[in-house]
Amino acid sequence: MIHTLKHKLLPCCLIISCFFLSISAKDNELLGAGATFPYPLYSKMFDVYYKQYGVKINYQSIGSGGGIRQLESKTVDFGATDAFMNREKLINAPAEIVHIPMCLGAVVITYNLPGNPGLRLTPKVLADIFLGNITKWNDKRIAGLNPGVKLPKMQIMVVHRSDGSGTSFIFTDYLSKVSLQWKSNVGKGKAVKWPAGLGAKGNEGVSGLVKQMIGSVGYCELAYALHNNMPQARIRNKKGNFIKPEISSISLAAAQELPADTRVSLTDTDADKGYPLSSFTWIILYKEQNYKNRTREKAKQLVKLINWMIHDGQKYTKPLDYAPLSEQAVEKAEALLGTIFYKGKKLNQQ
Repeated sequence: MIHTLKHKLLPCCLIISCFFLSISAKDNELLGAGATFPYPLYSKMFDVYYKQYGVKINYQSIGSGGGIRQLESKTVDFGATDAFMNREKLINAPAEIVHIPMCLGAVVITYNLPGNPGLRLTPKVLADIFLGNITKWNDKRIAGLNPGVKLPKMQIMVVHRSDGSGTSFIFTDYLSKVSLQWKSNVGKGKAVKWPAGLGAKGNEGVSGLVKQMIGSVGYCELAYALHNNMPQARIRNKKGNFIKPEISSISLAAAQELPADTRVSLTDTDADKGYPLSSFTWIILYKEQNYKNRTREKAKQLVKLINWMIHDGQKYTKPLDYAPLSEQAVEKAEALLGTIFYKGKKLNQQ
């Protein structure tokens, strides 16, 4: 009789074991969505992290706007954005959201011309190209900045983002600072009404379209231009220097006192050698992690991942053409990460 009972209980034990294994597997899977700007870096980081710790991170590169919406609807563990959420957006969010900086990147102006000569552009000329005020590559305003460069008598085809994009926010934030016409007619945002050109989805879409179309010009994250062997224009900064987008000039753009919440615009930097189209990119998450049946273990895994990204993960920034966080930025990120809770109790970052 005892023997029979033992065999009857065995399937139940197996079911219970499988149940706990299932919970463990779910706790070791994290879902994120958002910015395409840092996607090459995040892909590398998440692959390395999985191999080291066995935690799988499924990241959907859908644009900053999509990442914010997904976090707001609580369908992901974290969002990713290059455009920090404004005060109104934060107030109207379902719960308090924290921005953790991950690295710095640059929006570059890339183009497709015969021979792809190196070009220099001023803020005004750049704004006029995207406003549709300058329509030919051999326009005297472009030619005057590039003596000795043979510019074709060719129509300029502007390429911009079609989706809600942090890259667009950085670019339009910059143009709104340097061009009154842009500020009054277009403004800044993740999505704007573009005065000219064709739209493409994601950084990969813009860089891909520019690479296909002779005579085109667009904007994308530095890594996408470099990995596709596409030229990047030198942009004149506030100090009058034409700056090449590279790790050193991007880092210099962030050489300023950062606010505690790290939500700061770095465009049009005052730095003498700083690249004027630089920006942080952020991971966003809820301060209180107890929502939608989340376990404490999943919340701990998320905090542990982000802590790794702002420390050990920084070694992967430079090889992938991003600038690492400064010591000050890491300190601010650590402080913010220390505010993440589960049922009101601080989560262990280690």
